[in-house]
Amino acid sequence: MKLSVLTENTASGYYTAEHGLSYFIEYENKNTLFDTGHTDVFLRNAKKLNIDVDTAETVVLSHGHWDHGNGLKYLANKKLICHPKCFIKRYRKNENYNIGLDLSYAELKKKFEILVSQEPYYLSENTIFLGEIPRINSFEAQTTTFVDENRNDDFIIDDSALAIILKDELVVVSGCAHSGICNIIEYAKKITGLKKVKAVIGGFHLMENNNQTKKTIEYFKEQNISQIFPSHCTKFPALVAFYNEFKIKQITTGMVISF
Repeated sequence: MKLSVLTENTASGYYTAEHGLSYFIEYENKNTLFDTGHTDVFLRNAKKLNIDVDTAETVVLSHGHWDHGNGLKYLANKKLICHPKCFIKRYRKNENYNIGLDLSYAELKKKFEILVSQEPYYLSENTIFLGEIPRINSFEAQTTTFVDENRNDDFIIDDSALAIILKDELVVVSGCAHSGICNIIEYAKKITGLKKVKAVIGGFHLMENNNQTKKTIEYFKEQNISQIFPSHCTKFPALVAFYNEFKIKQITTGMVISF
């Protein structure tokens, strides 16, 4: 399995950065685009990596936020897989700027074959879109800084991830982990029946070295996960805490990781 970082908050070398996330995943002769960032940066970086994004028949949208899905406007004629709540308008509290997707469901339906699912959906025998993540622990997804189009608290229930089975071990790919990265891992284990997690990559949505970050680090140590790649919405204090425990590498645009 090979994962190429097309969009990430941090630039490297000749590769451009923006606030967002996009991964190109190559596994078992199948290519999948996971998120698109919010501009055409993912396409420009793909070109520099000699990646033809058109070879990905499927786009997986982790959740309906601008920095993960506005790049969809630069694509067409693909299958788009996501949670049914990805298309609502959403806002930060006390702000009126839509941080959801620029394109509506009706507009996207003209460009893509859309498949929405709250339940796990198998892209292939060993690659699963997890659908809606049960929020089972007491330290993740307890508060929110967002509201929906009706000004109700928005806990981003559409937040999902990929579970990829690799030689009886799991690789978990997260967009932002609004549902909690530990909740995501536990659900991936439940759906696949596997106990061993080889790697976790993506946004962990940890802002400070606070109780949630400490509990998350404890969980990762208990799970004995050997490859840990927090990125995107994982802020500096949390990254430092992860580095102190696991000596992680910073994820940058253009990075190619083989699992």
